[in-house]
Amino acid sequence: MLIVGCGCRGSALAKRLTETGYAVRGTTRDPVRAGSIEAAGAEAAVADPGRLATIVPQLAGVSVICWLLGSARDAPELHGARLQTLMERLVDTPVRGLAYEAAGSVDGGLLAGGAELVRRASAAWHIPVEVVREDPASHERWLAAMTGAVARLLERAE
Repeated sequence: MLIVGCGCRGSALAKRLTETGYAVRGTTRDPVRAGSIEAAGAEAAVADPGRLATIVPQLAGVSVICWLLGSARDAPELHGARLQTLMERLVDTPVRGLAYEAAGSVDGGLLAGGAELVRRASAAWHIPVEVVREDPASHERWLAAMTGAVARLLERAE
């Protein structure tokens, strides 16, 4: 599993997933944050979702990606062109599903556009997706929704 945007929410998800036996890798743009990702039980990777060349090498051995960028800076690219390019590249990787965070502090129109983008990519390339619309401010509900999305994607991958 790869969590792209493994900040506070991502680390909580990583902890929950590693506690249930999954291997998790989490990305951060800031090398200083690597320690908190590892404290959650995940492997830390310094990678920038705005630069897909840093994300693609992290896909090795990954079945599911969690795109947790509902509150990320550089939002237009991360929910548009970068996300589109990533979805196109997933066709030739071992990745078999993507959970998209469609809620957060990013403009709702961008998140809706990102959700539509992943749905279209799913239909075109037969890559299962889950769109999670749970408000991250409701931490426990968000965590349950994201964990459920990951479980459904993993079930489909088997």
